[in-house]
Formats: sequence, structure tokens, C-alpha cells
Amino acid sequence: MTTGQIQQTVKKFILENILFEDNEDVIKNDDSFLQKGIMDSTGVLELVRFIEEEYKISVDDEELIPENLDSVDNLAKFIKGKTG
Repeated sequence: MTTGQIQQTVKKFILENILFEDNEDVIKNDDSFLQKGIMDSTGVLELVRFIEEEYKISVDDEELIPENLDSVDNLAKFIKGKTG
């Protein structure tokens, strides 16, 4: 699975389940979810549950940091690192 495929899947989930949008231009891959008000703590938990199920990975408490989860790009890198 490529980084681009992961970015697409994550972005689609966020658009459909958190922002309830169908316009991909609403969010850029490097937008900070927190700074742009895209997601609150509940949204982060939903997102974590999604990536754990979708990519068959476990996200440990100490991994719940902005460097891993605060943008589509960060998430794609994090998931890619966890899945090899």
C-alpha cells in the first residue's frame, strides 16, 4: 500500500465521517486538524478506531501525539511506519 493510497483512504474517512463533506478541497494533506478546527478529541478517537480497524494496527497511548495524528500527511507516515 502506497502513502498516496493511505492519504486517500484517511482523507475520505475524515470527509465522510467527521466533516460530512464531499468536497476534497476542504482539507489539504498538510492541514493541522487541531489548528484548523477540523477535529476535536472525539473525532481523533473515531479516527484512531478507524485506522486500527482499517489497517489492522494498534495505536498505543504514547503514540496519540500530534506528530502522528494531526494531519493526513502525519497519519499516512504513521500508518506506513506501523504496517511496514
